[in-house]
Amino acid sequence: MSVDKGQMEAARSNGLSYWQAMRYVVMPQGMRITVPSLINQFIITLKDTSILQAIGLVELTQTGNLIVARTQQGFQIWAIVAIIYLVMITLLTWLSNFVQSKIKA
Repeated sequence: MSVDKGQMEAARSNGLSYWQAMRYVVMPQGMRITVPSLINQFIITLKDTSILQAIGLVELTQTGNLIVARTQQGFQIWAIVAIIYLVMITLLTWLSNFVQSKIKA
């Protein structure tokens, strides 16, 4: 999907400058189209960060592994890691819904 070329033409024919047309007509419509996909992609990426452990990047799962190795409290640590992931995904989902509702309003 994209913003129809006619939207820019209509804005320009109504006397808006190029930048005004971009700011008030084209960009808001573009945001409605792109923001939900961008936030969804960010959520998917966050869920898939465990794959980064395979290439050596330290992230939440790797940090959990290190703490378990030091403390020998596997269940408690993995429960905390799961809760952190759940909170992050829930907040991002809420943010996505909030942004979508503001964009549609």
